[in-house]
Amino acid sequence: MKKRLLLPLLAASALAVFAACSPLVAINAVVSTSNLSVTPNLPYGPDVRNLLDVYQPASASRAPVVLFIHGGSWDSGSKDDYKFVGESFAREGYLVAIMNYRLAPKNPYPAYIQDAAQALKWLRGHAAEYGGNPDDLFVMGHSAGAFNAVEVVDNARWLSEAGVPISAVHGVIGVAGPYSYDYRGMGTASAFPAGSDPADVMPANHVRADAPPHLLLVAANDQVVYPQNGERMKAALEARKIPLTFTVLPNLDHYTIVGSLARSLTFLGKTRQEVLDFLKANR
Repeated sequence: MKKRLLLPLLAASALAVFAACSPLVAINAVVSTSNLSVTPNLPYGPDVRNLLDVYQPASASRAPVVLFIHGGSWDSGSKDDYKFVGESFAREGYLVAIMNYRLAPKNPYPAYIQDAAQALKWLRGHAAEYGGNPDDLFVMGHSAGAFNAVEVVDNARWLSEAGVPISAVHGVIGVAGPYSYDYRGMGTASAFPAGSDPADVMPANHVRADAPPHLLLVAANDQVVYPQNGERMKAALEARKIPLTFTVLPNLDHYTIVGSLARSLTFLGKTRQEVLDFLKANR
């Protein structure tokens, strides 16, 4: 079968898998971590959810470090769903840490942001033990995790409270993140304090003047986190003159945009290549 006919069929098959079952579980089922060292469930804080997994390249030595934060509307999700992300970027020479965080509604904002800051603090202290460079950190997240990633770095409060030098974080990557929206009356309202004002919470309102470069990836067909979130975050970063790469990826939705971080699903879209290009440019 000709390649131009095969690729649409492969894409349709992948999308059928996404629709039929948990998309991330389906991806992880075919991921192999052979020749990688994976250390699971390392505690970075006192809560039972304060755990992260480290994916170590085959020959790590002062490798750049990527902290990945999972999605799930702040009240669900797990690091275990993103094995494919750890494998994908460890294969490219990055030390990857995938974290859990405390969940809402028991732990509303800013608990999960403070957890991200503590995970970065842990990486500063322990990355070298796994072959990583503690002064070469990147933070990436999908959906709610993208909110966390952008907020923990752009709002000067969180890194300062955790004792993490802002110079250690070289870049932020947000994949389909809800950076600027009014959660009042919505299903995600319980992730934020009762009576709080979105203007006081949203990352788009917290951009510090010395924030590091950002990569914002938006799915053109996203019906979960609308692309306007990315546009508003883009405007906030541009207003502060923060280095920014902003890309709307065609034909992708809220799930395929993160699924295409997997090495086996790059035919769906350019998410993985966009991230690799950004990481390389900002090391």
